[in-house]
Amino acid sequence: MMLRILSPRGVQFEGDAKSLNTKSASGEVTILDHHHPLMTVLVRGTMVVEEISGIRREIPVESGFLEINDRNELTLLIN
Repeated sequence: MMLRILSPRGVQFEGDAKSLNTKSASGEVTILDHHHPLMTVLVRGTMVVEEISGIRREIPVESGFLEINDRNELTLLIN
């Protein structure tokens, strides 16, 4: 899936990813390739991005929004 993570500091990540795990207002969520469309509010925690190459990145999150659309594009706006 194409993943874009944006914050007030700029682009935190942009590229293909295997998975993303983060905390949302309704609980922990893991997004995999071709996840059904979803929009949710993010809460404080650490998100984990697994790149196609297998590299895992940890990105701190205070708050934000997550949206995955039916074109397999995942966008996060985080603070």
